[in-house]
Amino acid sequence: MDFAYTEEQRMLADSLRRLVQDEWGFAARRARAAQPQLDTRAWEQLAELGVLGLNIAAEHGGFGEAPASLLPVHLELGRGLVSEPVIPSAVMGAALLAACADDATQREWLPALASGQAIVSLAWQEPGRRYDAEPELCRVRPAADRILELSGAKHLVWHGAAAHAWIVSARDIDDEPVLLRVPANAQGVTVLDTPTLDRARCARIDFDRTPLGADAILAQGPAARAALATAVDWGTAALCAHAAGAMERLLEITIDYLKTRRQFGQPLASFQVLQHRMADMLVAKEMALSMAYVAAAALSEPDPAQRRRMLAAAKIEAARAGRFVAQSAVQLHGGMGMTDELEVGDYFKRLTMIDQLLGDSAEQLAVLEELA
Repeated sequence: MDFAYTEEQRMLADSLRRLVQDEWGFAARRARAAQPQLDTRAWEQLAELGVLGLNIAAEHGGFGEAPASLLPVHLELGRGLVSEPVIPSAVMGAALLAACADDATQREWLPALASGQAIVSLAWQEPGRRYDAEPELCRVRPAADRILELSGAKHLVWHGAAAHAWIVSARDIDDEPVLLRVPANAQGVTVLDTPTLDRARCARIDFDRTPLGADAILAQGPAARAALATAVDWGTAALCAHAAGAMERLLEITIDYLKTRRQFGQPLASFQVLQHRMADMLVAKEMALSMAYVAAAALSEPDPAQRRRMLAAAKIEAARAGRFVAQSAVQLHGGMGMTDELEVGDYFKRLTMIDQLLGDSAEQLAVLEELA
């Protein structure tokens, strides 16, 4: 595998790092997290840099980059703990629409996603069913006075309140899975927006006989399962890169602290036992980074089983390494590491949450066992 960036990837990563350093500093991140609304200025800056249209086809207003381009972009976003809905909308939503939507829907939505004018989010998890991708509580059926009617509930919808539309998994009258595009302003919809541990947002969405037209159907049956799996695969790969970037920056913060903080007349970084811990953290970060490359490569793997193996292994390593690096960073900061005044806590929370998103380690181990 070639680990070197292309010239275009290097230029984009450098530009994105400068933007993140300028606009996603500690104070700016905290200020955004305190507001439930999406910061439209920050979102527009990401769109102008090409982040949102990176993997969207050129004929739909994007750049048509290969899956490998996820790595440099989401490494930088992870370094800055960027919490805007890049992964749920520009990665997962775009991948799903490209996989199953008809030409008219793609022409309507993909350019809007690439330009930042629209945000979509996947509503696929249901209360009490953990990571089960098969819908059960959401049902869609023909109605007497309208074409379709959707009822049920979804929860943990990543940035669901910021979305202009949701892609909802449900079961139809034949008990087959179906993917529906539901506008955020549809009737009979209730949205409960909540902050998450890592200062992002999620939502519970209830549908009460929500009316939909026939054009709301994106895919049915096996095609719906395949499209949802594709979206989750893309999201997992981006999340692994995000985790590696967060670990990289947290390691830098901790090294700077140990070089500055003094005890017994010398910097903490001079103590051998702490040097050994930092070496272990570096190895863990490098392992996570290597597996992030594996996850990006998996998106081009033609064998679905092998692709799932690669992604599951990468997600497990991202969670394991992230937990170790985050916990070690807090410990090395001493009592200060437990306070809310230091950004080390923000990185700890994000790396903790990454294990829970898109299937935790137990779920990924079950995938590997199933495919063994």
